[in-house]
Amino acid sequence: MTAKEAKDFLVQQTAEQAALESISISHVEKRMMYFVENDAASCPNPLELNEEFEAQYDTAEYETKIASLLHHAYIRLKSENPEKVRHWDQAIRTLSSGDHYLPVLWSTASAGDGRFVALSRRFVTLSLCL
Repeated sequence: MTAKEAKDFLVQQTAEQAALESISISHVEKRMMYFVENDAASCPNPLELNEEFEAQYDTAEYETKIASLLHHAYIRLKSENPEKVRHWDQAIRTLSSGDHYLPVLWSTASAGDGRFVALSRRFVTLSLCL
């Protein structure tokens, strides 16, 4: 699997998830998921893309939005199609060997869930103490 094929698959799944959740995802937001500085085959003109993105979007909000969509898409695929989960895992492995943005967004989804659970448990514990 090439980096471009991996990104195409993950971006497609993210866009499908956005549609299922009625969340808009712009062309620039999709293109940003392809971001990498040193792979013209999967991201032509990365500096121009980054400038265009930064002029229109808040990076932290974007990363939270995309990380959540990635996580939800993965959960959906786990229940619908185990073969696509294997394809997803392969795509992440492929991209993790380089300096691609998508694995960063994916790890943000995973880490974000842990923080949410930890905060939720802390809140429950504090609520029970009151």
